Amino acid sequence: MKAHDGMYIGGAWRPAAGTDTIAVVNPADEQVIGHVPAGTAEDVDAAVRAARAAFPGWAATPPAERAARIAALRDVLGVRAEEIAETVTAELGAPPALAVSVHAGLPLLVAGTYAELAATYAFEERHGNSTVYLEPVGVVGAITPWNYPLHQIVAKVAPALAAGCTVVLKPAEDTPLTAQLFAEAVAEAGLPAGVFNLVTGLGPVAGQALAAHEDVDLVSFTGSTAVGRLIGATAGGAVKRVALELGGKSANVILPGADLARAVNVGVANVMSNSGQTCSAWTRMLVDAERYEEAVALAAAAVAKYVPGDRVGPLVNAKQQARVRGYIEKGVEEGARLVAGGPEAPLPTGYYVSPTVFADVTPEMTIAQEEIFGPVVSILKYEDEDDALRIANGTVYGLAGAVWAADDETAVAFARRMETGQVDINGGRFNPLAPFGGYKQSGVGRELGAHGLSEYLQTKSLQF
Repeated sequence: MKAHDGMYIGGAWRPAAGTDTIAVVNPADEQVIGHVPAGTAEDVDAAVRAARAAFPGWAATPPAERAARIAALRDVLGVRAEEIAETVTAELGAPPALAVSVHAGLPLLVAGTYAELAATYAFEERHGNSTVYLEPVGVVGAITPWNYPLHQIVAKVAPALAAGCTVVLKPAEDTPLTAQLFAEAVAEAGLPAGVFNLVTGLGPVAGQALAAHEDVDLVSFTGSTAVGRLIGATAGGAVKRVALELGGKSANVILPGADLARAVNVGVANVMSNSGQTCSAWTRMLVDAERYEEAVALAAAAVAKYVPGDRVGPLVNAKQQARVRGYIEKGVEEGARLVAGGPEAPLPTGYYVSPTVFADVTPEMTIAQEEIFGPVVSILKYEDEDDALRIANGTVYGLAGAVWAADDETAVAFARRMETGQVDINGGRFNPLAPFGGYKQSGVGRELGAHGLSEYLQTKSLQF
């Protein structure tokens, strides 16, 4: 696609207020593939004003009609799936197969669930002598990350539209071309002018202006916990709502009796997918002492199948590459055993990092505590189930995880004690209707399904 040199505001592409631009770089070959405007507070204000003007009409639109518009948007995204996948590969570096199945495919599934929910959700309830109305919050400021550029947009915009809210989107500066494609799809699907607006720009400028804007009613942000704290503080000062999906350090707990080979292979695949740039990746593998070395050997064999430039893409930019390589060096420095990979760049060009496995990792090590956001697996040993639970819960995060056991009942009993928002049981499949979000410093609120829709609603009760 050709990058737009303006902002999508009020149903049209408009020139940016300023002249600064952001270079979009292909992380696989480090070449500039386009430029987009670096939005300012003036651009954000214009977008918010357009969203505010469109809000009354969209909020009053019957849910069935909102559902039809979301379904139309899903269909346009489906028609343009190949172009979307190619764009994600170009600006994120995702391997083509992953770009097609996940980056282009998953958003269609999520958009479809919200088309159905918009048509069937009970926006009015009766409780005793009261009628309770679930009404849209208002104007939503959505700030999305680069790791799943289209999915994260759809996971915020679709429920907001289903609820009757209008939206201003500030996408990540590394992956703005996918966001521009989404804006094109919005126009093609026939959504009313101002219901969705796009401002590209830098987080500290456009993102901060959006979070602080007095006419934004809710800020929905996905990204680092550090930035989430700043957005939460800004929103709190204005007494506006937030939905924050932040960092993770998820545990893959393999209990005695579980199918070790399957648990290890699925666990490694989970981390290697998207080059480890997944906040819910199971980066800590917990194995009992008796089977520990067998698990280490299985993990080393599994990770060898993930070849940089083939099954594993680059990291998104040079800063992220340096950050992840720094964590690998820190792991070696703190005494972890390097089983596979290492800090050396595997290819001369591109922001690649070698898929890496550490053994002899202890819970207090940096690589066991901090979010690395790269293709790095740490294998920790536990003595019994209570010890495994202590390790699994022993971080400031609580976003996701996995439990493997001889039977589902045993796995569920352990998972119920984990301080985390979502747990896969014995390789459970992704469910777009299940709520996703975290405990502790992994965030506030939930995405996906009816729980994700409720984030964009507020209640009004009438007593009779």
